[in-house]
Amino acid sequence: MLDTVVPLGPRSAVDSKLPYTALKSGEVALVGAGPGDPELLTIKALNMLRQAEVILYDYLVSDEIMSLVSRDAILVCVGKRAGAHSVPQQKTNQLLVDFAKQGYRVVRIKGGDPFVFGRGAEELEVLVDNGVQFQVVPGITAASGATAYAGIPLTHRDYAQSAMFVTGHLKDEDATVDWSTLARANQTLVIYMGLMKASLIEQQLTHYGRGSDTPIAIIERGTQSSQKVLYGCLSQLSELSQQAAAPALIVVGEVVALGKKLSWFESQQNQQSAYAQ
Repeated sequence: MLDTVVPLGPRSAVDSKLPYTALKSGEVALVGAGPGDPELLTIKALNMLRQAEVILYDYLVSDEIMSLVSRDAILVCVGKRAGAHSVPQQKTNQLLVDFAKQGYRVVRIKGGDPFVFGRGAEELEVLVDNGVQFQVVPGITAASGATAYAGIPLTHRDYAQSAMFVTGHLKDEDATVDWSTLARANQTLVIYMGLMKASLIEQQLTHYGRGSDTPIAIIERGTQSSQKVLYGCLSQLSELSQQAAAPALIVVGEVVALGKKLSWFESQQNQQSAYAQ
């Protein structure tokens, strides 16, 4: 186990002037990886990855970001994926405690922001209960990152005065789901992990007053080179969801109509592909 902080490779003149927070032995850093593009990592997140001796990661952290970690770091996949073998949350919690208690510098890295549908607080509660020190490094959440790369503004003076983020783990019979609020006009609704519930979402939003012709988009692997955006209207949500694969976001609202006009990332990708040929 290392006794001093050793960043990966030589630090440039610019890099050496940046703030640098040490990750201590026996400490855990809860790090947001952002939606996938490694350039969207914060400087602090990159510093934590460089220092980590143990990294617990999930499936939403892109390969490009994982390639930035130290070659000597112990990598532990604790991802959860629908329909596939997953590591129970309790096991992840215990691994964090065990590695920290052994004196390792530990990074728990999550896609997006760890406090936005990432169970970050649940893991930190366990660390507190076990006397483990930690710090939190926020990341760009998928709702803002993926929509920005798709050219879809979350708010707009003419179309949306508010934005709401919800998880797609919705139940029709669940009284805690206020569908009338989710279906309000002049707001942008961003749904995480909603593909499997697309039919229910379409049905309930329409039932509670959202127009069936409301523009929608499904953004697959937002901010990554493989980003794909499917456009349609609310009445087509269930159908379009069959053409998309996780990880994906569902965006509902009039702002979606601006996406094709303001699209920049996919155009940039196409230009680069044409230049490479």
